[in-house]
Amino acid sequence: MKKLSFVFAVAVAAVIASCGNGTPKADLKSDVDTLSYAIGMAQTQGLREYLTHIGVDSAYMDQFIKGLNEGANAGDDKKQTAYFAGIQIGQQISQQMMKGINYELFGEDSTQTISLKNFMAGFVSATLNEGGLMTMEEAQVTARQKQQEIKKAQMEKKYGEWKKENDDFMAKIAKQEGLNKLENGVYYKVITEGKGEIPADTSRVKVNYEGKLINDTIFDSSIKRGEPTTFRCNQVIPGWTNALTHMPVGSKWEVYIPQDQAYGDREAGQIKPFSALVFTIELLSIEKKL
Repeated sequence: MKKLSFVFAVAVAAVIASCGNGTPKADLKSDVDTLSYAIGMAQTQGLREYLTHIGVDSAYMDQFIKGLNEGANAGDDKKQTAYFAGIQIGQQISQQMMKGINYELFGEDSTQTISLKNFMAGFVSATLNEGGLMTMEEAQVTARQKQQEIKKAQMEKKYGEWKKENDDFMAKIAKQEGLNKLENGVYYKVITEGKGEIPADTSRVKVNYEGKLINDTIFDSSIKRGEPTTFRCNQVIPGWTNALTHMPVGSKWEVYIPQDQAYGDREAGQIKPFSALVFTIELLSIEKKL
């Protein structure tokens, strides 16, 4: 007989989730009885670990058994099926969704949380198709925008001093003589004047480069690796794309990129949020132009 996966067995018990409390008594009077008991035992392989994983405290196993019995004895009762499905999804909201959203927005700061009351108001309204305060499309757009705004505010609070240092650095760069300005606050100094073709944003180019933070920390260098890298101009941070699409092949520039044209409020390896970046870029060739 094919063995059911444990996760499937538990999910069925949870959703069709009713007999009394406690452990049912075995009554093995036939081969079918014995087979039934054996299959029941075999299906629990990994159960304790799974329950621990989903947050079931071993001190409350009696409550788990109560719910298990109720679910397994629910049969085709549509009312109970709906109720237990609601319990299951509600627990997922409590133990997974809320925790995940709060961590994404507020990191390790457990004192901050989104509103469960308003989350549930929106969730229930959409589930019942009652219209609500916004359309589904509006909700999706609003959620993305507000998440970005709140997360950025959190990052600014945490990295405010570093952000100011980097903004001040770029303000000084803007006043420095001998530099050229591109769109969106990107500046560059010509080290070697190239005479070749200028790539389009879809061009595949070969470059040598070295990237530094404003404190001269080198975070990446194809020069040190001794191997140029190849990529499409529009597959990199905006500041790079801006520079590359103005560079003739054979050029070597020192490029100063403000944080909003780099990684913004995101962290990328050694690059902290709100970091302005300084790159030495040598455009060796255009490999493919699309």
